[in-house]
Amino acid sequence: MGKRGPKPKWRKFVWSANLAYAVGLFATDGCLYNNGRHLDFTSIDLELLKHFKKCFGVQVRITKKNSGSGSKKAKRVQFGDVALYQFLLSLGLTPHKSKTIGVLKIPSKYFFDFLRGAFDGDGSFYSYFDPRWKSSFMFYLSLASASPAFIAWIRAELQKRLNVAGHVTSDKKGTNLQLKYAKQETLKIVKKLYYSSTAPCLTRKRKKIFLALAKQGI
Repeated sequence: MGKRGPKPKWRKFVWSANLAYAVGLFATDGCLYNNGRHLDFTSIDLELLKHFKKCFGVQVRITKKNSGSGSKKAKRVQFGDVALYQFLLSLGLTPHKSKTIGVLKIPSKYFFDFLRGAFDGDGSFYSYFDPRWKSSFMFYLSLASASPAFIAWIRAELQKRLNVAGHVTSDKKGTNLQLKYAKQETLKIVKKLYYSSTAPCLTRKRKKIFLALAKQGI
């Protein structure tokens, strides 16, 4: 009989704000392969890749993504980690999750850290002056997903925690959903997402939000 290979190194994942944030990133921009071992996290933002590695304790190189949509700008970390793979499965993530992701097992204490990661992955903020009313400044926070179950879960959690209703829109085919919050509801969520100046986040997105609000004295 030949020699057996080294046993996989198992790690224990202890919940923290940083771990929850990384799970949020992976829930939106990550991929579990079907082989039970390999994972991929892809982003056009180098900062998010660095946050992902640090929060999950992953020691791998960041490389260019050579295929797929937007490949010229995208970078990735691609690696094998059975322990992390199994941990993510235990939370409710699965391979080919984009349309099937639903309720995830995130500790209540760290929900907004998770949401900040999801928002950094697939969220957006935009503002404008509504031409119908003089000096009417409008702003919205939104989260995109192809999974109705995921959108419904996030919406229900925010309704329960912050008493915000939001509304859902979709493209013409109904395949891409947007959960949107306006003005006062956005302010409630932003306060929870960015409760600390040292919490990991996508800096450019945070700056965009606070700059827009500061210009209006909000």
